[in-house]
Amino acid sequence: MDFWIKHDSRDINCRKPFGAVPKGQTVYISIFMDRYLPVYLNLIYFDYNHNTVKMEAKKISNGKYEYFYYINIDKDYEGLINYYFKIAVDKQNYIYYGNNSDGLGGEGQVYYDKPKTYQITVYEPFSVPEWFKQGIVYQIYVDRFKNGNKNGRIENPKPNSFIHENWEDDPEYIKDEYGNIVKWDFFGGNLKGVIEKLDYIKSLGVNTIYLNPIFKSVSNHKYDTGDYKVIDEMYGDELTFKKLCKIAEKMDIKIILDGVFNHTGDDSRYFNKYGNYNSIGAYQSKKSPYYSWYKFTKYPDEYESWWGIGNMPDVNEMDDTYIDFIISGKDSVLDKWMEDGALGWRLDVADELPDEFIEKIRDKIKSISKDSVLIGEVWEDASNKVSYSKRRKYVFGHELDSVINYPFRNVLIGFLTGTIGSSIFCRTIMSLYENYPKEIFYSNLNVVGTHDTERILTVLSQNGKDGIKLLNMAVAIQMTMPGVPMIYYGDEVGITGGKDPKNRKTYPWGNENKDILKFYKDITVLRNKFDALKRGSIEFHNVDEDVLCYDRTFNQEKIIVVVNRNDTKSFNIKIGELYLKILPGEVKIVQN
Repeated sequence: MDFWIKHDSRDINCRKPFGAVPKGQTVYISIFMDRYLPVYLNLIYFDYNHNTVKMEAKKISNGKYEYFYYINIDKDYEGLINYYFKIAVDKQNYIYYGNNSDGLGGEGQVYYDKPKTYQITVYEPFSVPEWFKQGIVYQIYVDRFKNGNKNGRIENPKPNSFIHENWEDDPEYIKDEYGNIVKWDFFGGNLKGVIEKLDYIKSLGVNTIYLNPIFKSVSNHKYDTGDYKVIDEMYGDELTFKKLCKIAEKMDIKIILDGVFNHTGDDSRYFNKYGNYNSIGAYQSKKSPYYSWYKFTKYPDEYESWWGIGNMPDVNEMDDTYIDFIISGKDSVLDKWMEDGALGWRLDVADELPDEFIEKIRDKIKSISKDSVLIGEVWEDASNKVSYSKRRKYVFGHELDSVINYPFRNVLIGFLTGTIGSSIFCRTIMSLYENYPKEIFYSNLNVVGTHDTERILTVLSQNGKDGIKLLNMAVAIQMTMPGVPMIYYGDEVGITGGKDPKNRKTYPWGNENKDILKFYKDITVLRNKFDALKRGSIEFHNVDEDVLCYDRTFNQEKIIVVVNRNDTKSFNIKIGELYLKILPGEVKIVQN
């Protein structure tokens, strides 16, 4: 091809308005070329139906042409509209123009076959509570956070479990020769410990606590629920949970619970494989009230389970009795714990939950409290997620308020460890900005680590890197980006650890890295001080692949952030009328 052609999905001359749009809107699409040819816009709708339209053309200066079309979106349409361009270079041959090869939006490229498509997200307008959008979240794995009993006693230990004598021990899995866990290890953290440390949590600038599962189960992680309506006895009881919520609310701290609704434990009131509950479980009898919850392939020993792990049998979420129990019943699980004080839920493995089920959860919690929030565990861009060959509807206004932002974590680590440059970082963030409704983009949980990932300090300390310096950079970026920052307990004091279970070590009370903690506290003060960092627009500035530079602007307030990962080179930067010099390995946050 020997002619010029351009479409940029983030340029308002090519596409207006920017990004996701409410249903019923009109979107202007144009493409520019330096010759006059027939150009067609190919539209692909959420149900995969196609429509091809010929674009109108008008001549602009310098012998260039603009081809344009107005997409009038139906007032009832929700979902994605994907598109690409088809250009007739002669009567028999076509070329195509689509998204760039990595699919991140912006300026595209020419294809001779099978172009990557651009995306327009169409959604029902909705709002996310301000307390969440402008807050900071602290994640707690309860067993590993703090034992609040004054004598250090571990209450109600599990049968056939391993109790660590020393709080400082490394966690471990005790397995048999086949790799099955035969004993769960516990350290004794409990809800009393969370209550005891609320002042500390508040000192981090936090306004929200997200608790890993706290309901009764045999394991330490509790993703194998035994009873949805009982607090695990090692953690406390319902009165303790109510007390936590009440004291936290007085401190302007909200509590979010982990909802594990795709599967239960096999050692549960509902499945009761081992007869440990005074109920007739689905494993015990087809006449069990819970039998229809599960997906048996050969009763009773063969059944569907989460990722084939037999102690986590899958449930049929759309079973009427299950929906009644979890969501809609008079004393449903959602009702019970929200009446006790919880104000939100994080949905475990949202990919595995039907859209209809998630929508019912959202409707229910919003009916209980309009200030409630629903967060989904999705590891990719949730706007175009395909799960089990089905396009998902997470972000179209009827399901999630927020998504755990693993794409942010991935590019953050990639930039700081040198595997990608700043341009890929910027383009990835802008792709999320473009694809998500604004409410979700500003509500996404920006994580640097969770209970499912290696500890961030461990990741950044590999290959002889100065992990603490890179951690400071990571936290500076996390706290100044659009979205809601989340601190995984102990990251703020330098906990290290590889993959599960090493990433779930106990909080090192009395042995904290005070320098890291001070940096966290200083940067969260900054985050909470400036509306620009909580609510402002973002604009990236191209300096160098080693330099991440962006500004956040809200009304008359502007904050400029510059991070130089290069250990030997300085950079002189001009942003508007402002001149900055950034030294090797330096982070600068400047109010302009």
